[in-house]
Amino acid sequence: MRVAVVTDTTACLGADRAEAAGVTVVPLHVHVGGGRSVPAREITPEEVVEILAAGKERAATSRPSPGELVETYRRVVAETGCEAIVSVHLSAGVSGTVEAAELARDELAGQVPVEVVDSRVIGLAMGYAVLAGARAAAGGADPGEVAEVVRARAAASRTWFYVDTLEHLRRGGRIGRAAALVGAALAIKPLLTLRDGEVHPAAKVRTRAKALARLVDLAVEAVETARSEGRPVELAVHQLAAEEGAAALAEELRGRTGLTPEIAVLDPVVGVHTGPGTLGVVVAPGDLP
Repeated sequence: MRVAVVTDTTACLGADRAEAAGVTVVPLHVHVGGGRSVPAREITPEEVVEILAAGKERAATSRPSPGELVETYRRVVAETGCEAIVSVHLSAGVSGTVEAAELARDELAGQVPVEVVDSRVIGLAMGYAVLAGARAAAGGADPGEVAEVVRARAAASRTWFYVDTLEHLRRGGRIGRAAALVGAALAIKPLLTLRDGEVHPAAKVRTRAKALARLVDLAVEAVETARSEGRPVELAVHQLAAEEGAAALAEELRGRTGLTPEIAVLDPVVGVHTGPGTLGVVVAPGDLP
């Protein structure tokens, strides 16, 4: 393997899927209570929901350390014999993981070249981009080409999230441009999006039903735009403690688009900041034929 691809758990790929694609996944961390730190792969979304619902312990998150990433890169080189690494991570606008990867890259200068990619997205918007990069790497693309495939796929994607409350985002300092909604949070059901790598408000409505209806309309519009350009589309629904809502949302999207959305539980690190009841949609156009 000439180029190896590394990402983090917020890509929501799952261990088996990542392994099948030849992608190495490094965990972010969840911190609970009195400083207990748990790698994201060692805590379940259900446990995060219980912690947030109980409200007895403060939950927070942190990036992997540069040292963890250095160790990961060295292990990948030893196991694969790769000549370079493309390391793809969640938006630098909501996490310091990209910065940690850049520090690790600098520490390994002269040993193995590492190209760090700020995906500027999160969840399966990043996951699908990572898988596209892995396919390019398997096809013999060089590091720059792999990175460009990832960036282009991530940039073409659209992501929206419905959250029951902005409180978890506010506590974690990840609220971005949606901070302006906090004062009205009791009167609205916020629909959020990632734009320019930050959380932005996508719509302000007063009921959950209206928020989800708007979410579907936005996703259908994005699918139709991609199809008008001749692009294939991957469609996903994210959820945290909202299984029935996710199933209903996926069914409505299937009826409106003819696509069968993938349903994926949010990574625990993302869930800490969005909270129980979160529903999200990812529209990820592929390459032009």
